[in-house]
Amino acid sequence: MLLFFSILFVVLTTIIMVTQKALGVILSPEKLGKAQRKLLYVDLILIVGMILGFTKLHGTTAGGIILQVSTLIFMAQIVYDWLALAYVLVKYLKKKLFDVPEDPQRRKFLKGAAALPAAAVTVSAYGGIIERHQTVVRHFNVPVENIPDDINGLSVAQLSDIHLGPFMGLEELDNLLQQASGLECDMLAITGDLFDDNKINYKAAKLVDSYVDKFKYGIYYCWGNHEHMRGIPAIDIAIEGTRIKKLENSFDMVTGEALPVYVAGVDYPIKRDQFDFLKEKYTELALKEIPANSVKILLAHHPDFIDSAAKYKTNLVLTGHTHGGQLGFFGIPLVPPIFKYLRGVYHVGNTMGYVHSGNGSWFPFRFGCPPEIAVFTLTEK
Repeated sequence: MLLFFSILFVVLTTIIMVTQKALGVILSPEKLGKAQRKLLYVDLILIVGMILGFTKLHGTTAGGIILQVSTLIFMAQIVYDWLALAYVLVKYLKKKLFDVPEDPQRRKFLKGAAALPAAAVTVSAYGGIIERHQTVVRHFNVPVENIPDDINGLSVAQLSDIHLGPFMGLEELDNLLQQASGLECDMLAITGDLFDDNKINYKAAKLVDSYVDKFKYGIYYCWGNHEHMRGIPAIDIAIEGTRIKKLENSFDMVTGEALPVYVAGVDYPIKRDQFDFLKEKYTELALKEIPANSVKILLAHHPDFIDSAAKYKTNLVLTGHTHGGQLGFFGIPLVPPIFKYLRGVYHVGNTMGYVHSGNGSWFPFRFGCPPEIAVFTLTEK
């Protein structure tokens, strides 16, 4: 938690400093100082509110509203900063390339820049209120050599990173499960970070369990890092007695005669200093005993398991964790490449890996990266 708040502090401080400077693009010098002070006061109040929203008010309606409003305002500032930079660059290039005379009083410049705040607020509202609630369905084929008729067309729907809590409640989860079950897939895979608020664990587990019969082979689930953060024992108790098939470094034979289909799942290596070691160990435990002549599907929260699973000739690896970056432009993520695999389909040898864009978040904003239901269908290669 300390690391999270440290990163949050650095990010918010950077936003505040850049925005303070960028205000000069739309305001004259005589108005700038007063506006900077007012915005600084607002930002400091928002930071205090966010800290309360993530701590004392976590899981409450008030906490959720505070975090949502704070996110919208800070995202509007980020968008404004980028628009202001682009506007200044365009004006500079226009002046250099076309020899446009300089406006000594900056009236035309300020008039043209006046639309920037409105544009920033519009983009922020779209990402925070509209896109993050617009779940899309993506379909992918998984080619299998000499696939027999009894498993040809078998389909798996994937959900990930639902993060039940201030930004995703039980009603939203119910709607998501309704949408997923309406696709009539043979099974549902949830790749971690489902539970993120211990106060609703039992209700959430019961709700997921109520959809098991909607899928021919049921619902499979693996741990994510947020389950560890909330406490595995508390969540285990909630799952007990349900028909949710939790896979913790284990596997289950689903169906198939000539070519059986196995679904395996791994735990999340929560110890950072042992991540690589545990990743390999968990993968071995989950996959080593599965017969070679079979179709193997691995559920893992962290996308680095794609490489580990490829060593065992796994057909399909379903992962999440990254949320696809949550920010994109024409399908291209707009975040630093901190993960080897960030979003979408990847191939390692004959293994197909997928990084899900997530269905919820701790950060209630999406732009160019909507929540999704990913559907994978076994087909002839």
